Amino acid sequence: MSNGESIEKEAQEFAARYKAVREQIGRVIVGHSDIVHGVLTCLFVGGHCLLEGVPGLGKTLLVRTLAQTLDLDFSRIQFTPDLMPADILGTNMVMETPEGGRAFEFQKGPIFTQICLADEINRATPKTQSAMLETMQEHKVSIAGKVFHMKPPFFVMATQNPLEQEGTYPLPEAQLDRFFFKLMVGYSSREELAEIIDRTTRGVEIVPDKVMDGAEIVKWQQLIRKVIVAPHVQDYIVRLTLATHPGGPFASESTNQYLRWGSSPRGAQTMTLAAKVRALLQGRYNVSFDDARRVFLPAMRHRVILNFEAEAEGIDPDQVLVEIIKNVPEKAESTAAKS
Repeated sequence: MSNGESIEKEAQEFAARYKAVREQIGRVIVGHSDIVHGVLTCLFVGGHCLLEGVPGLGKTLLVRTLAQTLDLDFSRIQFTPDLMPADILGTNMVMETPEGGRAFEFQKGPIFTQICLADEINRATPKTQSAMLETMQEHKVSIAGKVFHMKPPFFVMATQNPLEQEGTYPLPEAQLDRFFFKLMVGYSSREELAEIIDRTTRGVEIVPDKVMDGAEIVKWQQLIRKVIVAPHVQDYIVRLTLATHPGGPFASESTNQYLRWGSSPRGAQTMTLAAKVRALLQGRYNVSFDDARRVFLPAMRHRVILNFEAEAEGIDPDQVLVEIIKNVPEKAESTAAKS
């Protein structure tokens, strides 16, 4: 078998296994196909996902269903205003030794799992939210001079309510940047709502089958990183990222008018990895311009900071980002043309 045929076979196998996970989720979750795809993209690249929407739209159910579909350790943390960092990470406790003495022993918190559901994460104080920064970025916890590593694969799937609701705290920018995607969960359609009622009010509980384990997920994570990104496509991703920087050479008019801060390099990394997933699912082993455009909004909407003018006029990040997509050409101007 040639290298090209081997790669094509791997891509087809990944698409089939992705479909198997998605089908099991679809047995429980009605609609929200873009949201499910976004969550699975985060899963297969090893990123964390933030779901935002009003209560009752199925955000928690989606994450719990994903955990049931995968043969992984799962824990749920309900974030509340009185939650403390030790309630998440764990703490040293005085334990009695076999010899009858006493010694400190670290008791691991619920963050020590493989899929962690951080439910209503923005109902906890910023101090408690920040306790997860190291764990989300480096997959480890440092306590009292000791380092504890997480078991791979490790994902944080967080839900949050809109900031306009009572009892919410905005997530720190540093923590937002550690989420791979921010997905906006909207209301169900008329047909979807009818299907939800049929599934949930007849006394029948649907339990999805487990179809994938941690070793297989790690395998697909490695495959995704092998997908090719041509230099001209990578430059397009770079220019899209730079176009979010106010005052920069690629900034659009709306960027300069409405943004205070643009995306960090994590935004470009996110777009690249997410575009690779989409390419594989399309049966390709190389990333296209369209792949990059399709992942731009969920990769960037939580990485740009609006200024006061945008907030006063009711502008949201997606409006600015859509304008950027329209203004950034696929092919960069040559150096001669610029001069």
